[in-house]
Amino acid sequence: MAQFTVNAQGFDPYKNFKFRVKWDGRYVAGISKMGALKQTKEVVKHREGGDPSSSPKSPGRTEFEPIMLEHGVTHDKEFVKWGSKVRNSGAGLGSETSLQDFRKDIILELYNEARQLAISYKIHRCWVSEFQAMPDLDANAVSIAHIKFENEGWECDFLL
Repeated sequence: MAQFTVNAQGFDPYKNFKFRVKWDGRYVAGISKMGALKQTKEVVKHREGGDPSSSPKSPGRTEFEPIMLEHGVTHDKEFVKWGSKVRNSGAGLGSETSLQDFRKDIILELYNEARQLAISYKIHRCWVSEFQAMPDLDANAVSIAHIKFENEGWECDFLL
């Protein structure tokens, strides 16, 4: 088992509620939940001419799953501005979406119990595929907006 360099005695996993999300160089306020970072490698089977009984396997294309963000509805307009771009894409002449900020690189930061940055992920070329600005309204609930975004991969930076 790998040793932690910050706390050599610690093998406990990080708590999953200590995270922050950053895009366009600033932290996004009110993010309450983020979906998993998941990749799937396609399996390519092939046969060798002299051996009809087995099929060796090789790795193929990598697919990156879409990620869901949940955000408490606040006065922060950046979440809604980016989420609304899904509505404008494919619109008629004169109402096209600017491609300048259609895709964003997103930084996910995970903190340890001492609130020190432990792991950082950079998620590449994200774009919104689904946006829900308001949930069903309930007098006893908090309003949560949802963004589902596609991405072209991610990489991890272990800071320890």
